[in-house]
Amino acid sequence: MIRAHRRARGVGAMLAATALLTTACSGDGAPLGAEDQESTADHFGYQVNESLVTTNAASSAGASTNAQLVSARVYPGAFVEGPSGQMIPNTDLVSAQTLPGTTPQVQYTITEGATFSDGNPVTCLDFQLAFVTGTMTDLFDSHEPMMGQVTDLHCAPDAKQFTVVFADGQGGRWRQLFGPGTVLPSHAIAAKAGIDEPTLHTALVDRDYSVLAGVAEVWNTGFSLDAFDSALQVASGPYVIDHVGEAGEVVLVPNGQYPGDAAATNPLVVWPREADTTELVAEGALRIADVPTSDPAWVNRDDTMNPFIVEPVVGLLTDSLKLSDGGVIASPEYRQLFAACVDRRAVAEASSRIAGVEVSPVVLHTVPHDDPIHHQLDDIGQSHLEPNYASASGLWGMTVNVGYQGPDARKAAMVEALATSCEQAGITVVDASAEGSSLTDLGSATEQGTIDAFLGAIDPRTEYGSVSAGLTQVDALRKAEEAMWQQLPSIPLAAEPRIFVRDKNVSNVVVYSGLTGIGWNKDRWQLSTGETASGSSEPSEEDSSSDSTEVR
Repeated sequence: MIRAHRRARGVGAMLAATALLTTACSGDGAPLGAEDQESTADHFGYQVNESLVTTNAASSAGASTNAQLVSARVYPGAFVEGPSGQMIPNTDLVSAQTLPGTTPQVQYTITEGATFSDGNPVTCLDFQLAFVTGTMTDLFDSHEPMMGQVTDLHCAPDAKQFTVVFADGQGGRWRQLFGPGTVLPSHAIAAKAGIDEPTLHTALVDRDYSVLAGVAEVWNTGFSLDAFDSALQVASGPYVIDHVGEAGEVVLVPNGQYPGDAAATNPLVVWPREADTTELVAEGALRIADVPTSDPAWVNRDDTMNPFIVEPVVGLLTDSLKLSDGGVIASPEYRQLFAACVDRRAVAEASSRIAGVEVSPVVLHTVPHDDPIHHQLDDIGQSHLEPNYASASGLWGMTVNVGYQGPDARKAAMVEALATSCEQAGITVVDASAEGSSLTDLGSATEQGTIDAFLGAIDPRTEYGSVSAGLTQVDALRKAEEAMWQQLPSIPLAAEPRIFVRDKNVSNVVVYSGLTGIGWNKDRWQLSTGETASGSSEPSEEDSSSDSTEVR
């Protein structure tokens, strides 16, 4: 019921930028005070290169639209990934330590004072809910692969300490658990579902479908941004959502209950990619942006007063095809035949051409493409680099429908390159982004989907629930990589290109191209003294970026 309900809504159609200017008021209808007559374009703006659909990054809709971009500092994770890939403990929320013994276990202690924006404390029930939603994937339509390694989570009601138990040989990537946008307010979800917290706790322990069905509906749809519910979307991070504007922009304000340092910019407006960037710039409303091309028309590099710096980078994520568990390529044998028709060089070239950033093909699942350890796995991946049309012709006459979050010129070009390549093996690849724009649309072994593959960027360290090996365990990584090429839950294609534009007048901006994007520390961003969001003072000649990894 939940899956069909969301598919009918269509993730790709959730946002339409119908207006740029909206009156600033809080989510419950109360004004922002003296600023109540201002528009959101009067405030500090950050535009992402995704639709803003939900703050629930563990849902299929959130995973499909990179919800971490907005929710990373609303629902921060147990660890915050810094710009160099380091995992920084988020001790404003929780601390963690591994326990001795033959069974892999990690003990978490919730920080004293960790509180949601409505005044309710963070408890282990919030983490227990994250565990169950990540393991009851059919009911919750969730996408949290690493939770598949967890066998139990010991949590007493209202406790500030809990223990996560892993399956034997698992847990090597435990710091990736409870990531940004995945630990949501269980007390608010329970209230919305019409039950109390003790009832929720019991239902989670017992896996009581009759109770959890209503919880799943709230968990899945209640965090959507097109029907923002301020009583449900209470925050645990430095920012809380004040309201969502008519153009889909999300207005963030400091969370007064946050135990760490207060957010530096108030308010901060996150704009979806559908918003008119040129108009935002003309209004003085844009300071930071994640853009699709390295040559945005609204940046005039010849203008001495131009405040913007364009920073194209080869991103940390891997553009991949996530394959359906049902349909024409459900079996590992058919997946291998389809993978054999993929010309990764051509796909990478198509992506590079549209983005203006040269990226390379990727042939590994289990490690980030830029990690030096990939050299010790290259022999496994290189055998899959070039297409093998003779092998792929075993699927002659088959049609593979590929969806993605659109419209997206770069991904459309990638699918076109796939179609050209696979045509040589008699396989028809169709751009089905109009029919399928979410992981939900892949369907399952028991439910027909509208697409056979979903094109999106993934983090190899969190995407594969069967992979436990750390990045220093070469033998285990090699075995895991070989298994991935046998099972093929997804097909790696190329590094994801990223282009960031930032205003020189904003300090503490540190480029990062992982799931949380350049906004991984957006609560630290600060406009230089004398500048206002719509001001036009002369930009500083000094590059104001910082390599700080401060989380608080």
